[in-house]
Parts: sequence; structure tokens; C-alpha cells
Amino acid sequence: MPATIEVLDPTYEETATELRVADRADTLTGRVVGIVSNGKHGTGPFFDSFAAEMRDRFGVREVVRVVKPNYSAPAGEEILDAARRWHALVAGIGD
Repeated sequence: MPATIEVLDPTYEETATELRVADRADTLTGRVVGIVSNGKHGTGPFFDSFAAEMRDRFGVREVVRVVKPNYSAPAGEEILDAARRWHALVAGIGD
């Protein structure tokens, strides 16, 4: 007899909003890319290299790096407001 699996949704229903996937950029040349880090130990050197690669290999005009004030919480309004001027966003974690 097959087992039954119950899948739970961990989101808080009262604040759930409909999301849509952003349009994909056809190129990164001349664009602004944001990097949102959780601020843990391993993120700094990794994102240093990643940012350099984005500029050197893909022609990114500017890389903006921000660190969340609390690594376990979602990005706050300040980060979300800043992200409105970015063409692409990379979110990363590290330990």
C-alpha cells in the first residue's frame, strides 16, 4: 500500500501576495547587478570573486553589494527599495 505524504506550506497566509517572475535580461553588459548576502563568514571572499567575474567576463557596469542585518530574516524594505534600480539580483548564503 503506497504511503501518504502531506506537504505543508510554511508561508504565513495573511501576508501572502501574488508574485511574478521578473523578465530575464538578454545581456548583462552595461547593467547593474545587486548581490544580497546573509553576511555569514564565507560570503565576503566568494562575492569579491563573483563581482569581479561579473564585471570582467560579462561586462556588468556596476555590482552593488548589500548585507542583510539579520541572516535568518527576509530582506527588509531598504534592500527591496534599492533592488528596484538593479537589472539582476543574486542572493547568496555562506558559513
